[in-house]
Amino acid sequence: MNRINNHLNIVFLGTSLPRECGIATFTQDLMDQFAQKKNFNKPRIIAVNNKETYNYDDQVIMQIDQQQVTDYVEAADYLNTSNVDLLVIQHEFGIYGGENGEYVIPFVERLNIPFVVIFHTVLTTPSPKQRHIMNRIAQLSAKVVTMAQSTVTDLHVIYEIDLHKIVFIHHGVPYVETKSRSELKEQFGFTDRKIISTFGFLSPGKGIEYGIEAMRGVIAQHPESLYIIWGKTHPVVKKETGEVYRQKLTEQIKELGLVENVLFVDKLLTQEEVIQSLVMSDIYMTPYLGKDQAVSGTLAYGVGYGRVIVSTPYRYAEEMLAGGRGLLAEFRDSSSLETSISKLLDNPSLVKEMEASTLALGKTMMWGEIAKRYAAVFEESISTAHFSKRSVI
Repeated sequence: MNRINNHLNIVFLGTSLPRECGIATFTQDLMDQFAQKKNFNKPRIIAVNNKETYNYDDQVIMQIDQQQVTDYVEAADYLNTSNVDLLVIQHEFGIYGGENGEYVIPFVERLNIPFVVIFHTVLTTPSPKQRHIMNRIAQLSAKVVTMAQSTVTDLHVIYEIDLHKIVFIHHGVPYVETKSRSELKEQFGFTDRKIISTFGFLSPGKGIEYGIEAMRGVIAQHPESLYIIWGKTHPVVKKETGEVYRQKLTEQIKELGLVENVLFVDKLLTQEEVIQSLVMSDIYMTPYLGKDQAVSGTLAYGVGYGRVIVSTPYRYAEEMLAGGRGLLAEFRDSSSLETSISKLLDNPSLVKEMEASTLALGKTMMWGEIAKRYAAVFEESISTAHFSKRSVI
């Protein structure tokens, strides 16, 4: 990257579109914001690849083969001799090579430029290896970003990261102009239906089977209800087991007689389609199975657009739905989900109240606002790094 002006050069490290990956989407959304910001040049990315080949555009300035240690070394050397002011590392154990992504350690140890790390997963019971990796990255970083307030204490106590390094910033949500709920329902042919929805990559950990089973009881009182599951099977799951999970769910729908009340939309949604699916929903549901899930991009989107939410009580849901922003059902319990959904469908005034409460938080999570927080963190990290290199005589 050339120094063509006095603006700051930011590079990201992580997965990149068109790779089908939630972190790639997150990174792109953040990069798009910084492409419009004063004081920053258009950001670039070093893409970490798995065994697939991707048709990247020119925002990707370098590629790392996930399993090649030498690629990490070369990338660090490139950054050290470049005009890059700051590196932003998107961290998820599975996207880097070695045991639990340990190849990122020699990379950060070789870096001479400041970097900020965004932790997308914060486990409450990490293995010694996982704990070491996150501790070492944080130790060398300028700042550590987490997207849930509840994980700040964990990062400090469990991972022994200095509190002054940790910054809490909400998961960003894209702003998309859409039609109203009623207009979208009419457009998609769902007029007079009460829509419950879930979106995102399909995988067994999402607990969709419990959401489907819950619909059997819901339609007894609300036959107009329709549960729409938006999204294709997760690429990793599809590669390992094909469409076994989706087929199992399809059979379940038939066995329960829910063909008219549960609908799959098997495709990778565009950003506009994601937002449309949320806006026309009466209830957004995340029946996930993992209690320790610290962040959920899909739930963040639901909050961002003020949907009333029914969820199992994983960590992020407990935090985001506090203060009357939704209802929590039990894990692996279809009757508990059914009770929550029915309570909302029976009480339009409660839904309206919850939507207002959720939207109040959601407005603060739009990418335009979130990018301001990141910009402040990035500028502070660069400024601190420059100051620390100055000599005192």
